[in-house]
Amino acid sequence: MNGDIHRRGLLLVLSSPSGAGKTTITRLLVERERGLGISISATTRPPRPGETEGKHYYFVSPERFREMTASGALLEHAAVFGNSYGTPRAPVEAALASGRDIISDVDWQGAQQLKQTVRDDLVSVFVLPPSSAALAERLRKRGQDSDEVVRQRMAKSADELSHWPEYDYVIVNHDIEESVRQVQSILVAERLRRTRQLGLAEFVNRLRGEE
Repeated sequence: MNGDIHRRGLLLVLSSPSGAGKTTITRLLVERERGLGISISATTRPPRPGETEGKHYYFVSPERFREMTASGALLEHAAVFGNSYGTPRAPVEAALASGRDIISDVDWQGAQQLKQTVRDDLVSVFVLPPSSAALAERLRKRGQDSDEVVRQRMAKSADELSHWPEYDYVIVNHDIEESVRQVQSILVAERLRRTRQLGLAEFVNRLRGEE
């Protein structure tokens, strides 16, 4: 930035029902946006094929997860389909303090907790599917879950969808490329938010010749 203006990082949170596209949008944003890192969650669920420790998740035992929760080492945590997920505090806080942005695809429970723990740094986006039929089709095409789990996820989606008013921004994922562009626009605007530009008052005072 100009002069002595520097920026505190932001935590961009994407939430959606399973299959609405938040994971794909997150991956493409990390590939295309310089200075945008991804928050690696801790989870008690076993790795899926192709997932790597420390890259996709930190895979921990239920006992270790309980220890992390009790010690305040997680910014948020939630139970989803019988497994626990949480956002480790230390790496996120270090990134924000150094001016780097972090993206995380947590659910609505996690987003609510983040409003309490990192309120001023949080930018939240809810991703809606274009239709219920499209959501069900995306879940079936993923091939990662059984038919029973797909039915469970669809049943839960109605509750998840009800939380859209709690978010700063809402997009409808008709097309993945357009959705990525929309979130990039949100990033541009939020990076320029006055309150994130540290040293701005001093810079303006110098422009006005008061220092």
